[in-house]
Amino acid sequence: MHHPRTPHLVWPRLASSPLLIAIIVCAPDPVLAQASPFMTGATSLQTNILAWLTPIAIILVMLLGGMAMANRMSWGWCIGAILGIAIAFGAPQIVTWVRGMFGV
Repeated sequence: MHHPRTPHLVWPRLASSPLLIAIIVCAPDPVLAQASPFMTGATSLQTNILAWLTPIAIILVMLLGGMAMANRMSWGWCIGAILGIAIAFGAPQIVTWVRGMFGV
């Protein structure tokens, strides 16, 4: 005679438990949880550089605007500054574009 608490009767109830289903569905995939240390460091460095460049670019644009209003600058400097800002802040998109061109 089987007792109602025998293991062969408990497992079907445990397997259909909403808590067990939620744990299985929400568990992270072990392969996707691993990140490359190089990419983590490179992303952190990129974030830090952009954090430093943002106020510098704002001050540069303000200075260029003031010099343009006073008619004290060459427009080559202005174009160079705009290109420099575009390259500095658009670097990830530029790299993605070049990698796509060469299929890397």
